[in-house]
Amino acid sequence: MLHLTITGPRIFALLFALYPVIDVLASRICQKHRCIIGFACLFGIEALDLCLTVFEQSSGDLRCERLFALLKEAVIQDIVLLNLVGIKVVLVHGGGPEISEMLKKIGKESTFVKGLRYTDEETMDIVQMILCGKVNKNLVSLLEKAGGRGVGLGGMDGGLFKAVRLRDPDGTDYGYVGEITEVNEKLVLDMLEEGFIPVVSSVAAGADEETNYNINADTAAEKLAVALKAKKLILLTDVRGLMKVPGDDSTLIPKLKVSEVPALVKSGIISGGMIPKVDCCVEAVRQGVERANIQDGRVPHSILIELLSKDGVGTMFS
Repeated sequence: MLHLTITGPRIFALLFALYPVIDVLASRICQKHRCIIGFACLFGIEALDLCLTVFEQSSGDLRCERLFALLKEAVIQDIVLLNLVGIKVVLVHGGGPEISEMLKKIGKESTFVKGLRYTDEETMDIVQMILCGKVNKNLVSLLEKAGGRGVGLGGMDGGLFKAVRLRDPDGTDYGYVGEITEVNEKLVLDMLEEGFIPVVSSVAAGADEETNYNINADTAAEKLAVALKAKKLILLTDVRGLMKVPGDDSTLIPKLKVSEVPALVKSGIISGGMIPKVDCCVEAVRQGVERANIQDGRVPHSILIELLSKDGVGTMFS
């Protein structure tokens, strides 16, 4: 397993040693194009949030805490390395566990409707505080410590995301959960051209009301990837990818054409929480993103493995 230390003088030795693969990587996916990494939760990875929950329930298991820290470090190092070799990377994140934790502290119960957090006015204040504040700035700080140049953006900054209230055909009420209708990609493009790594929180300014909206992080990543004409969308989660038999890693589907997806949904292979992630990948590819991946964020350096190896990791949609 490749282990990277990005900070300090070692970076030059690392880049020299990795030059052959870096050259291949740059020629394959750079070309002024962008790689969008969709982070659904803390540090972008639902897997790490799941691990964090386990850590909290394991009576302070220091080994688990160390593993959690190493996984975070590996993700950040991958992103910084890609940026250093000229590949433009954008991080899009949510922060579900942190939001739930804060709501619990103030005595408010988290409520979910069809997999989405019901967001009333008070919850929206917490969502904005956690996503645009704590999680976003922690990510920027980690990038800076690893030798990168991160810059934090709330989805409402500069009109980056504009949204309207999400409404289902059956009239389901999600509160202040939004559906993105506009993306101002120029703000992100300007930062990319200056060598920064944009870190974007999944909150949007209201286009229909004087409010901000809570946005699903995978959806925000997909919308931004399309607007930026990205070559690659990566969604990190806590499973290896899409499996023919849920829970059986040996049945991983490594590659999938978007035209094959409806049959898999009908057969039940794609179900539950995997449906919205697959929908994001399918929509991204249909709108011009060359490839989209659902992959396991628990695997150290899974981003580099996906981009550098022949077989990659997870499930790739094209």
